[in-house]
Amino acid sequence: MRTQRQVVDFALQRRALLRDVYAGRVAVREVCDASAYLRTAARFHGEPTEDLCPICRREFLTRVHYIYGDELKQSAGQARTLAELTSLATTLREFQVFVVEVCRGCQWNHLVEQFLLGDAGTPEATTGTAPAAPGRRSSTSRRRQAM
Repeated sequence: MRTQRQVVDFALQRRALLRDVYAGRVAVREVCDASAYLRTAARFHGEPTEDLCPICRREFLTRVHYIYGDELKQSAGQARTLAELTSLATTLREFQVFVVEVCRGCQWNHLVEQFLLGDAGTPEATTGTAPAAPGRRSSTSRRRQAM
């Protein structure tokens, strides 16, 4: 997959929420509330993990990747597989990906991370030219120095 940019990791929020659940400050039914749409997306588009659910500790978690962006039009908000993300990253300038972990057993769900994908962040895509080699000046900067 292309390089992820502007990655936001929600591990600290997840850890704090789980601490509150284990301490009894938050009810299990409040965190095990995955919608039918999310459960279906996990079934058909999710990527299985080897991480056990932190609530029921019986099922393995599934990660679902949701995409959002202006270029996606009607496809915005849909769940996609990792293979589809790779394909989209090479064809679109920029789109956001939200990764949600889901337990298909107890319905635990939590936003894991958010990041940008696409070709907009590469110098070739934004300027149409390859970047100058490290340590070498471009012809424009050499012209400015000569003046």
